[in-house]
Amino acid sequence: MKILVIVAHPNIESSVWNKAWVNELKRHDEITIHELYKEYPDENIDVNREQQLVLAHDRIIFQYPLYWYSAPPLLKKWFEDVLLYNWAYGPEGTKTKGKEIGVAFSYGAPKDAYQPTGSNRFTLEEILVPVRALANYISALYLPHFAYNTLDLTRLVQSSKEYVRHITTVKPVV
Repeated sequence: MKILVIVAHPNIESSVWNKAWVNELKRHDEITIHELYKEYPDENIDVNREQQLVLAHDRIIFQYPLYWYSAPPLLKKWFEDVLLYNWAYGPEGTKTKGKEIGVAFSYGAPKDAYQPTGSNRFTLEEILVPVRALANYISALYLPHFAYNTLDLTRLVQSSKEYVRHITTVKPVV
């Protein structure tokens, strides 16, 4: 299985968690790492190149820090620019059919904050509904997410290894 990890962190060099995850991913030749903010600092996305990357991989993981309950702006732009009508969806849009799509993200609040009774009022699964809907809309298979709370630095190394294990072994949600 060919895995593409699309990293969307606006400042990966100052990141602790996402940077550690990328460094661990680099140790695995079967995983392609594609850093959007490094590739497109001007946010001018090469749609053809991005579509070719998607076509060349079976599993696509979107890695990012949770931003205001969503993905960073360049990843949202990537969705809009790359997943086009009659390419990813629509009558002739079959290029993403059967691809596996998942999310790996870091978040900076206690896990209990992401409960119906917590300060955020929504679970992490509920916050990811738009990505799950996107996968459905483009006929892709949705993978369970991988998430880590950035408040516990003692688990940084362990989380990096768990991340690789997750994205290489997780099965789609049925």
